[in-house]
Amino acid sequence: MIYYRNKKTFIEGVSLEEIARSHATPFYIYSQNKIEDTFEKLESTLSAEIFYAVKANSNQAIIKLMASLGAGADVVSIGELERAIMAGVNPKKIIFEGIGKTNEDISFALSKSIRLINVESIDELQRINSIAIKQNKIVDIGIRLNPNIDGQTIDKISTGKKTDKFGIDTEKLRDIFQILEVSKNVNLIGISCHIGSQIFNINIFTEIFKKMKINAQLFIDNGYLIKHVDLGGGLGVTYQQNKEVLKLELVKSEMDKFFKNVEYQLSFEPGRYLVANAGILVTSVITIKNNGGINFLIIDAGMHSLIRPALYKAHHDIEPVDKSNSELTSYTVAGPICESSDIFDKNISLPKQKVGNIIIIKDTGAYGKVMASNYNSRGLPIEILVNNDIFCKIYQPLTAQEFIRQDTIPEWLD
Repeated sequence: MIYYRNKKTFIEGVSLEEIARSHATPFYIYSQNKIEDTFEKLESTLSAEIFYAVKANSNQAIIKLMASLGAGADVVSIGELERAIMAGVNPKKIIFEGIGKTNEDISFALSKSIRLINVESIDELQRINSIAIKQNKIVDIGIRLNPNIDGQTIDKISTGKKTDKFGIDTEKLRDIFQILEVSKNVNLIGISCHIGSQIFNINIFTEIFKKMKINAQLFIDNGYLIKHVDLGGGLGVTYQQNKEVLKLELVKSEMDKFFKNVEYQLSFEPGRYLVANAGILVTSVITIKNNGGINFLIIDAGMHSLIRPALYKAHHDIEPVDKSNSELTSYTVAGPICESSDIFDKNISLPKQKVGNIIIIKDTGAYGKVMASNYNSRGLPIEILVNNDIFCKIYQPLTAQEFIRQDTIPEWLD
C-alpha cells in the first residue's frame, strides 16, 4: 500500500506530496487495493459470510466498496443503518447490533426489513415483540450471547466477559426460551457473540467456537431452527512492524474442528481487520520546541483527529513523507490540543524535521476519522480514497467557522 520511491512516499500509484499540495492537512487517505486484498483473503480463507462492522469506518464510499466485494453490514445505530442502505447494501444483508437500542431504533429497523436484529437483553426482546405486534409484523431476530470468555485484550475493548455490558449471559437461556415461547411476533433464526477486539491467541478462538457450537445445539435441541451462527469479529490487527500477525489459516483450522457439516451458515463481523492497515493520517509539522530536554514535534493532527493513542494508549507507527534527510533526531510527537494526553508517541527516531514537513501516522483506517471530534472548535479531517493512480475526496467536512455557526444564541442573551 505505502512504499518509497526516490525517498518519497507513495500510496498505491499516487505521491502523498502531490495530494498534500492540493488538500490541507490533516487528512485521512485509504487504499482501495489494500481493502480489496484484505477482504478477499479473509473471505476465501474462512469460507464464511462477512458482515462489515460499519463502526470501524462509516464513510459511505468504504461501505459501498465492501458491498461491491460481497460483504453485508453490521450496524449499531439508525445512522449506521441509513448509511449502509444509502451505500447500496441489500437490507437482507444487514444485521442490527447494539446494547442500547431504543424503540425508535427498533421501529426503524423493522421498517427496513433487514436480515435480523441481534437481541442483547431480555427487556429488548420483549420490546421488539411489542413493537412488532403494533406494526403487525413478524421480525427475524438473533440472540447475542455473552460466552464469558476473556479475549486477553485491553479492558476498554473487551466485550465477552460476564462482567461486560454486552450480550445475554448463557446461564439465562432458559429464561429466554420461556419468553420466546410467548413472543409470537419474533422469529429466532440465529445466535451470535463478540468478545472484543485484537485477539491473536488461537486458543481463544477455539474456546469461542466450542461454546458457540454447544449453544447452537442447545437452541436446536429446544426446537429452534437456527440458520445463522455469527462468530463475531476481533481478528487481531498488527500496528507495528515485526510484531505478531494473526494466521487466518489457524483460525480456519479451529473452525473446522467444530463446524464440519453443520446445517447453519457461519459468519463473522470484522471491522478493524478489513480497514485498519489500509488507512493513514497525513499531517504537517506546526512547530518544533524543546522543553526539559524533550524535542516536541507539534503537528496539526491531534486527539481530535485520532483519539486512539490518548484513549487507549494505542501505538501507531509514524514516518516522514520525505526520507531524503539522513540525520536522525529523537522526537515526542504531539498534537495541538490543550490536553497533556494529546501525544502520539514519545522518543521516536525520525529524520530531522522542520516546520511545514509532512509526516504520516500509519494504520488509521479503523477508529480514526469515525471517532474524530470538533474539540477545541477545530475542523474535522478530509477523507480521500486512492485507487491505483487516481484519488477522490470522499468526505468534505464543515470548516471550523461553519461548525461554529451551527450554534444558536437565544434572544434573551442578545
